[in-house]
Amino acid sequence: MSVALASQLRTGTQKSHTMAENTGFVSCFLKGVVDKASYRTLVADLWHVYSAMEEEVGKLSNHPVVGPIAFAQLSRRHALEKDLSYYFGADWRNQIQVTPAAQEYVQRIHQIAADSPELLVGHHYTRYLGDLSGGQILKTIAQKAMNLNDDDGLHFYEFDAIDDDKAFKITYRAALDNLPIDQAMADQIVAEANHAFHLNMKMFQELEGNLVAAIGKVLFGFLTRRQRSGSTSPVVA
Repeated sequence: MSVALASQLRTGTQKSHTMAENTGFVSCFLKGVVDKASYRTLVADLWHVYSAMEEEVGKLSNHPVVGPIAFAQLSRRHALEKDLSYYFGADWRNQIQVTPAAQEYVQRIHQIAADSPELLVGHHYTRYLGDLSGGQILKTIAQKAMNLNDDDGLHFYEFDAIDDDKAFKITYRAALDNLPIDQAMADQIVAEANHAFHLNMKMFQELEGNLVAAIGKVLFGFLTRRQRSGSTSPVVA
């Protein structure tokens, strides 16, 4: 029996989606304010999250609910490893550390994979469909803000195995709608998707401190240069 899970996920997570976009880090990102140190920490966090997700989804490829959405074309781990190599060098595995928020996210993925695998659908939808939908816009913003060339450090946003984003999203949503679940399970999946947004927001909030420090450092340098040049004019934001 179809429960129109795709539309329920879209409408049921709208508030969480808006809240995530309004976090300081994402808000600044969308305005083109991107600190490379904060961004590479985010890439490292996402690598831990996607490694956990793809490990568990891979184990559940024959699961009646998880299996139908386990599209190999969506895999992000390899792309993130390319980006980590760019930001941290060849020895990136020994340099990155999982942040507390990312660790909580990873633990949640492993927990539900063991206790209630169906709920992984909520996390899968939240991350992958979001990446596919806004990836090119975010890539362009990050590229300009950090003055990056081509795909350097931005492979995460490239879905090389997907030729037509719109067509693929239609296929993905159809798979969601055809999952063998009842309304009670659909409600649980939507609730878990909202929790996934909450976990993402915690990662963003961790990065806000680094971003504020970076902006403060730039502003301090600007003020210092003005003082050295003898200007006493007020700074206008």
